[in-house]
Amino acid sequence: MGESTVTPLEGRDQALPQAVTARTRRRRLVHVRSPRRPRLWFEILLIAVSYWVYSLVRNAVPEQRSEALRNTDWIWRAEHGLGIAVEESVNHAVNSVTWLIVSMNYYYATLHFVVTLVVLVWLYHSHPGRYAATRLVLFATTAVALAGYYLYPLAPPRLMPRGGFVDTVMVHRTWGSMASGDLKHMSNQYAAMPSMHIGWSLWCGLTVFALARLPWVRVLGLLYPMATLVVIVATANHFWLDAVGGLLCLAFGFTVAGLWYGALPYALPRTVPHTRRDGLRAARRRRRPWHVHKATTPRDSAGSPDPRTPGGSPAARTPDRTPGGTRQRNGSPDTRTPGDLPDVRTPGGPPGVWSAGSRTDS
Repeated sequence: MGESTVTPLEGRDQALPQAVTARTRRRRLVHVRSPRRPRLWFEILLIAVSYWVYSLVRNAVPEQRSEALRNTDWIWRAEHGLGIAVEESVNHAVNSVTWLIVSMNYYYATLHFVVTLVVLVWLYHSHPGRYAATRLVLFATTAVALAGYYLYPLAPPRLMPRGGFVDTVMVHRTWGSMASGDLKHMSNQYAAMPSMHIGWSLWCGLTVFALARLPWVRVLGLLYPMATLVVIVATANHFWLDAVGGLLCLAFGFTVAGLWYGALPYALPRTVPHTRRDGLRAARRRRRPWHVHKATTPRDSAGSPDPRTPGGSPAARTPDRTPGGTRQRNGSPDTRTPGDLPDVRTPGGPPGVWSAGSRTDS
């Protein structure tokens, strides 16, 4: 006879906790990756700390002047080879119109931050379910840009020794750039690649275009990054290829958000429950559409209540006694007069069961 194989219980005991642990980890991961309603105090603190870290890291990158100028010469030659080296012509043409170039100087210095914050506040208020994912796009875009500043230092066109570009802030005495005038010592002069003016403005434009309802607001969303591209070139702060670098950083940000949330930010639900309990209630309502009719079971909503169903609607139960307290037989009212004899039941029979011929008339 063959030997019988006995499966040890120790292996089962070890496999069960491992399976439970794996399920618990998956649930926690799903919970972390699920969109949640943002908290105002946390978002304000996060944005403030993130911008402080961004400025600190950007300015802490060593100003590699010789390498940055070499990279600038290479970019300029590459654009000449591609036939797109028109930055100098745009710079001189716009600089000849004083009111226009001064406006662009202030545009470059202010709207980069103001519009981004306005879009974040609008997302928080009107699209809380998409806020965290869209904010992640912005943060990932900025993080990869910091790596670009360190790995590829690049001087802006206005700092080229033989470029012929005009530093519009210095010429027109306007407060228009952290990298010009008296403020140039507070900012890294050679962090032009990639252009975060393009990365952030394109993030704002796509978000407004995808989520806004009014057509003219959506059009403004598309015009904003286009106007920003003209401004960064006219003020001689960036090359065209710097804008391409900002576009690639933004594509990286969307990829990170898509992988984390499983969908693009604009495809996520617009709103999310305030609490986990509200989310569970909403899920139950989706599974039980009859719940909205104040019914506790599907049979209640159909108009045929089941009095024996546990948890059934109390109003739908059929009363088993008359107002006077006498028992009904088989759902029909007891029509005895006050002088009738009491009911006679067979010995040992179940209560409430009538036996044939057991009742006598007086």
